[in-house]
Amino acid sequence: MPDPDLEPVDEAFETALAIVAHPDDLEYGAASAIARWCEQGKRVVYCLATSGEAGMDAFAPERAGPLREQEQRASAALVGVDTVEFLGFPDGVLEYGLPMRRAFAGAIRRHRPDVVITGNFHATWGPNARNQADHIAVGRTVLDAVRDAGNRWVFRDLLDEGLQPWPGAKRVLVAGSPLARHAVDVSDYQDRGVASLEAHAEYLKGLGPGPMSEPAEFLEAFARQTGSRLGVRFAVSFEVFDF
Repeated sequence: MPDPDLEPVDEAFETALAIVAHPDDLEYGAASAIARWCEQGKRVVYCLATSGEAGMDAFAPERAGPLREQEQRASAALVGVDTVEFLGFPDGVLEYGLPMRRAFAGAIRRHRPDVVITGNFHATWGPNARNQADHIAVGRTVLDAVRDAGNRWVFRDLLDEGLQPWPGAKRVLVAGSPLARHAVDVSDYQDRGVASLEAHAEYLKGLGPGPMSEPAEFLEAFARQTGSRLGVRFAVSFEVFDF
């Protein structure tokens, strides 16, 4: 076997806050790592910018949003996460800017994590695989919000809400990045990651025939490929930003 070209993620942290755009974003790999971390005794909280209400063509947003929130809470519970927050930004039209920066900075101050997890914010997932606008906006905003959370003179009104600065988020882990150089061994947690994606049953059914009709096969293909680069059976990759 060739030498692994991915390094293990440093797991010397106790708390993490995952901030992503939609219900199901974390379930395309990151949830398997989160299951591992929860079993290690780490506390992980989910914070979603939207309720995914624009993601189901057959359901009006007023019906889809509550349904997707319910599926996300059930999904999170399967990997050991018991706190899931929805910030109420409009699905499908997220914009990088001050409102999301403030909301994310507030969430970081509120939960005071050691590590923040988010999704790929690059233009693509890889060759000929374009990313989605909401993912790009959220990931970019997260990187700035980590700095904002530690600066008492940015979003000063958060102080009036009792949210003191939190400079303790020293690392951002970006799941699914095409520039990832680190990974987490999820060989013992792949099944939990699959179950967490399968918990989005109504959403997946709405996608119709395609790769997501078999979530286990879809996730395993990527986890096995990443695992070979880490020297293990299954792994999920992360781009790491240290602050």
